[in-house]
Amino acid sequence: MNVDMDTEDWLGCPTPLEMYKHQCSILVDELVETERMLRRARANIAGLVQMNDLLMTGKAKAETELRMTMADLSRANVHTSEMSKDIMGLKMIASQNEQLRVENQRLLLELAALKEPQP
Repeated sequence: MNVDMDTEDWLGCPTPLEMYKHQCSILVDELVETERMLRRARANIAGLVQMNDLLMTGKAKAETELRMTMADLSRANVHTSEMSKDIMGLKMIASQNEQLRVENQRLLLELAALKEPQP
């Protein structure tokens, strides 16, 4: 069945111009929404860039403090090592002093025994 009827005059059927206008209004609404989303995304990106800058500054400061602390720790280790050497030297001297004191006491006892009158 081939029906050639003009349907433009039917009640409730939109004309091609009305359909184009409706499609255009839908596209305009979508464009407005897209622009709003784009503005929000740009604001978010700007906030993220600012946060990144703050984090990078904080990271650089923390790295500087870490390097300074590591240098201080290294100097403290060197100082501790030098003090440890000094302490070991003092312990050796104290040990030698004790040995000399014991030897001196032994010699004093021998001397005292020699000075006592013989019966």
